[in-house]
Amino acid sequence: MEKRGSGVLLHISSLPSAYGVGDLGAGARHFIDFLAAAGQKYWQFLPIGPCCRVFDNSPYMSLSAFAGNPLFIDPAQLAGDGFISEGVLRERPEFSEYLVDFDAIIPFKTALLRHAHERFRKQQGADEGFLRFCRAEAEWLDDYALFQAIRGEQRQGAWSGWPTPLAARRPDALAEARRRLAVEIDFHCFVQYIFYKQWRALQHYARDRHVALIGDIPIYVSYDSADVWAHRDCFRLDDRSLLPTHVAGVPPDYFSATGQRWGNPLYCWQKNGVPHQPLYAWWRSRFHQIFRTVDIVRIDHFRGFESYWEIDADEETALNGRWVKGPGQAFFDAMAAAIGTLPIIAEDLGLITPEVETLRTAVGFPGMKVLQFAFDSDAANLYLPHNYQDPNCVVYTGTHDNDTTVGWYLSPGVAEGSKSRARRYANSSGEFIHWDFIRMAFASVARTAIVPLQDLLGFGSDCRMNKPSTDRGNWRWRCAPRFLSGSLAERLRDETAFYGRL
Repeated sequence: MEKRGSGVLLHISSLPSAYGVGDLGAGARHFIDFLAAAGQKYWQFLPIGPCCRVFDNSPYMSLSAFAGNPLFIDPAQLAGDGFISEGVLRERPEFSEYLVDFDAIIPFKTALLRHAHERFRKQQGADEGFLRFCRAEAEWLDDYALFQAIRGEQRQGAWSGWPTPLAARRPDALAEARRRLAVEIDFHCFVQYIFYKQWRALQHYARDRHVALIGDIPIYVSYDSADVWAHRDCFRLDDRSLLPTHVAGVPPDYFSATGQRWGNPLYCWQKNGVPHQPLYAWWRSRFHQIFRTVDIVRIDHFRGFESYWEIDADEETALNGRWVKGPGQAFFDAMAAAIGTLPIIAEDLGLITPEVETLRTAVGFPGMKVLQFAFDSDAANLYLPHNYQDPNCVVYTGTHDNDTTVGWYLSPGVAEGSKSRARRYANSSGEFIHWDFIRMAFASVARTAIVPLQDLLGFGSDCRMNKPSTDRGNWRWRCAPRFLSGSLAERLRDETAFYGRL
């Protein structure tokens, strides 16, 4: 990200697709072509791990920090590889172009993958690629596939509620589970093999068109995940109940008057006053995996590495938490020493202290600027473009957690004074406020500008991706194919060239 550039934020699930949810097939390739035609250098998306219905399919509460989401597997490529028949695809239900219906999509995609696996098992002996994949990814895949197999046997219940020998990972119980669930374990390995096979093909497609992929790492992982189950000593859990003693969140902020109690278990950063090496090893593996998957990664809640909000697990809200020092620069120095260059964007929004800014500067990561936060005070507001002192930052019109820009502008909850300041800053009537914001972002000195697709399209609040502190109805918006038009690409390319980001 050394030169001026721009890109678009759109999650995989929001891509156009005939199969009810965005996937790694034709819709993704068409979107990359759209970005290339529009002169964009970056495609940013949300975490791509397997989601859980309990958490409303949030990509930030994944069942694994390493695995890919089975819902993103393209059925057409499965048919092309001979794993399912064209007839099976023709029998698909009618899905909405505009919203993801997870209750309909999950059983449909699961049935397709089961069918594909049955066919695969009949010809598996000839597939050396699968065997090589399983050997190469064994460090995380073995635990993940076993976790998923047991979880299915236990009716998708959280691992803390499994029979004690399995929850506690007693070797004899695990060995018996591997024998008992061998076919199911093979299924989950197969699903990951197909996911990453399709992902690598999409990576090559993007690189051939000079579009870099920006992924996303949530700083925390879900308690009900293969990672916590397999690496319990890395997290702050009660030795007897195996439940978290403390959980993550943030104090009251822009999004919530009572703060946000996320519920993720906190890391055990130190043991006996020194860095906890098993945790550092897990993070090294996590970074290694993500940097094989994407070109750049945004770390969600970067400030947690400087100080994190610790909430007693029995607290119902985040109000009564406390700030605790994180691992700081030493952690990133250790990661860089083991991995090399870390192309990271630091999500440094919310309550940011001088210590957080010092850490971000020391490690050299660009921070984030969000224009929707720029107009609620005065000329000293740090999100106003004239206050961007360092070009090493990424400016967004909004993020997946914000309302769309049009939704923000039309919302009765946004002060009229903020809207007036935005109009004056843009020297605009506000009629096309989304393009005003795009031009402000592109005109800024920020080296990189990212625009959610909803803002390019001028869509309102009904197309918002997520409302923080709510746990229903999020992550469902989809883009219909007709909206990715040649005229939109042409206009975006013109603006990109005008502001020196082509």
